[in-house]
Amino acid sequence: MSKIDEIRAEMVTAMKNKDKERKETLSMLLAALKNKAIDKRADLTPEEEFEVVKKEIKQTKETMDLAPADRTDIIEQCKARLAVLSEFAPEEMNEDAIKAVIQEVITGLGLENPTGKDKGKIMKELMPRVKGKADGGLVNKLVGEMLA
Repeated sequence: MSKIDEIRAEMVTAMKNKDKERKETLSMLLAALKNKAIDKRADLTPEEEFEVVKKEIKQTKETMDLAPADRTDIIEQCKARLAVLSEFAPEEMNEDAIKAVIQEVITGLGLENPTGKDKGKIMKELMPRVKGKADGGLVNKLVGEMLA
């Protein structure tokens, strides 16, 4: 079952339960997925579906961060939206799993004592392995720590 079908089913359930906030969030996510499929002119792969969900989460977080502190209505709406979107987000890798993959890459490249100069090689090999499964900023930070 594709994400679009799954979200559509959840949206019907939200409508039956008269949960307007949840229905609106699911509707927004469904529209984003459909637009991506239309742009691609083909069905989305699971990785592409997860990218769309992560993009929506990121945009909602940015909206929440940019909202003035006295606009609690916007902040609460964003928190509710994030709760719904996180149900459909992919499982993120934890720091230990990321460090294990980094170590695999370093070993695979044959680097015994990697330095800061090797970071580009490591990242080039590493990012395709963790794309969609881990936050790029966190990965970059962990590689920097391991090379220090």
